[in-house]
Amino acid sequence: MTTTYQQLTLATCEIARSAGKFMAEERKSFDDSKIEIKGLHDLVSYVDKASEEQIIAALQALLPESGFIAEEGTNNIKGERFNWVIDPLDGTTNYIQGLPIYAVSIGLLDYNELVLGVVYEVGHDECFYAWKNGGAYLNGNPIHVSKRGDIHDALLATGFPYSNFEQLDAYLELLKWAMTDSRGVRRLGSAATDLAYVACGRFDAFFEYDLKAWDVAAGAVIIKEAGGVVTDFKGGDQYLFGKEMVATNAVLADVLQNKVADFLA
Repeated sequence: MTTTYQQLTLATCEIARSAGKFMAEERKSFDDSKIEIKGLHDLVSYVDKASEEQIIAALQALLPESGFIAEEGTNNIKGERFNWVIDPLDGTTNYIQGLPIYAVSIGLLDYNELVLGVVYEVGHDECFYAWKNGGAYLNGNPIHVSKRGDIHDALLATGFPYSNFEQLDAYLELLKWAMTDSRGVRRLGSAATDLAYVACGRFDAFFEYDLKAWDVAAGAVIIKEAGGVVTDFKGGDQYLFGKEMVATNAVLADVLQNKVADFLA
């Protein structure tokens, strides 16, 4: 490969921005008649699908030998070496309801290693991005995870279960602990945005279960390059396809991961 990870990342930022511009424009005339139901409380629209098609076409032109792992399944051809992991619209319910927190999330696997990530949060025109050994950035400026080391001073982010309620009781007990032992808990409705906010220090930590690869691939790269730690609930590295994640700075990592494991692992 002659193109560098940095070049791929910066080009991917432009692709994400273009998709975001399309989504923002379509939102002006969006209504409930354009919603489809994928599953329990799992919504999709033509905007998700059209955005994914646009993104895939642009990424194919950028890296012709690559394959795709994409939420809406418009193209799931697998590449021998490179595979893009795409959520064209993370925060679909927010988008449908007119809430301005939704994002494009694009990660790249080189064989089995995540090597770049781009999260474009459309409503605030903020593009978070990183590539392997290159650091993490927000609109061109370097970003880092927070340095808070006391869980009582930490602002936590999570995602509420919306279709898989098998661990709901344990999750609510964990949430009770998080509410009483931290500075507070936020639920934005977009895991990709949550992770980007951990990377730049707005949140100190994030945890959630029943995640999909396209929710977290890009954010995981950005957090790691911003100096953070990403694990599954047991402290391992099975967070991409393992449907669970804890993400935080290095100082809080053990405390939060151990507490999450007490309830959910």
